[in-house]
Amino acid sequence: MEKSLRPFVFINAATSADGKISTVERRQTRISGKEDFERVDSLRAGSDAIMVGVGTVLADDPSLTVKAGARRAARARAGKDANPLRVVVDSRARTPPNAEVLCKGEGRRIIAVSELANADGERVAELGKRAEVLVCGGSGAAESGAVESGAAESGAAGGGGGGGGKVDLGKLLARLRQRGVERLLVEGGATLNWSLISQGLVDEIFVYVGNLILGGEDAPTLVDGAGFVAGAGVVKLELLSAERLGEGVLLKWRVVSEGEREKVRGKEGSAAQSGRKA
Repeated sequence: MEKSLRPFVFINAATSADGKISTVERRQTRISGKEDFERVDSLRAGSDAIMVGVGTVLADDPSLTVKAGARRAARARAGKDANPLRVVVDSRARTPPNAEVLCKGEGRRIIAVSELANADGERVAELGKRAEVLVCGGSGAAESGAVESGAAESGAAGGGGGGGGKVDLGKLLARLRQRGVERLLVEGGATLNWSLISQGLVDEIFVYVGNLILGGEDAPTLVDGAGFVAGAGVVKLELLSAERLGEGVLLKWRVVSEGEREKVRGKEGSAAQSGRKA
């Protein structure tokens, strides 16, 4: 997907020192300190939209609001809503109508559902009272680029080859761009992160690594999903910065595009051929 057709997408997450985003019970765990909470609030205030998967809504019930009054006021002075547009990727329309993201704070909301979920008129109508319900693919046939966002807590895979009844992330991002979204902050969960990264839809990744160990082979990591096979499509990152923040470390990465990776592979192939001739 051409970058000009979608927003600039950046993932922000906090992990334990061993790469977990929550405990094995998949309960919300405080990893960040006050310094990182301030940083995240600033990121939210500077974004046009914030996106999460429904699994994050069901597990953590976040409001995804800008907390600092001064930042909300600054947005208002700039002619923006106090809070960025909040987007929930929810293939099966499972977002509770009383979820914090729908009930707390000013601003617009979008629930992105599949066509199969849209067939359940009662559930969709209930969500439509509090948010715009956006149908993005998922008619039941297998679709490239589809994702089951709720899998963040179930361990099921999304993205890549896609599947029936799931939100098509490429279509969703294109429609967000058409609505004026230029900077999209993604706050998880692990399977939504995988789906976006594996489809080449992420530009940067910010990771706060906290000073604790959570353990557990079944505990969710920064990126879950099906995973890459060695040597096939593995995503490379360029480290932009690393800094101490409170009791942890903040890492900022740029995702190396497929085009850049192809150029590197081409140069490596040419160098190998030259070496054999020599």
